[in-house]
Amino acid sequence: MVKSKSKKNFHKNSFEKFVEGYVGKWAFALGIIFAFALGFLGVITGGWIIFLIVIGLIIGLLNVTEKETTAFLISGVILVIISVLGGSVFYDIPYIAQVLDAFIMIFVPATVIVAAKSVFNLAKD
Repeated sequence: MVKSKSKKNFHKNSFEKFVEGYVGKWAFALGIIFAFALGFLGVITGGWIIFLIVIGLIIGLLNVTEKETTAFLISGVILVIISVLGGSVFYDIPYIAQVLDAFIMIFVPATVIVAAKSVFNLAKD
């Protein structure tokens, strides 16, 4: 009976590792690709905004491990700040401004999720 219980835990852990590793990495890659594509095409509206936000949430939930939290938060905050400032600097070049807006739509939700997870981890210790 103990063996079947350990097999269940093994399968659950291996599935969780698969989801966190595979889905999180693909979400990150797709987010970057879509940010550039939508920014250059200039079609960041309605449904695409929701799509980019959901990608950001997936990245925050699945792609960042506890060891990577500090580096991700620092990088994410820097990227958001630079995207906001860069968008206002490059408003005359709409393609660059729209790509930076797309990055904001991805990395703000991802950074918020990772920061919230970090706070919960600190509170539980």
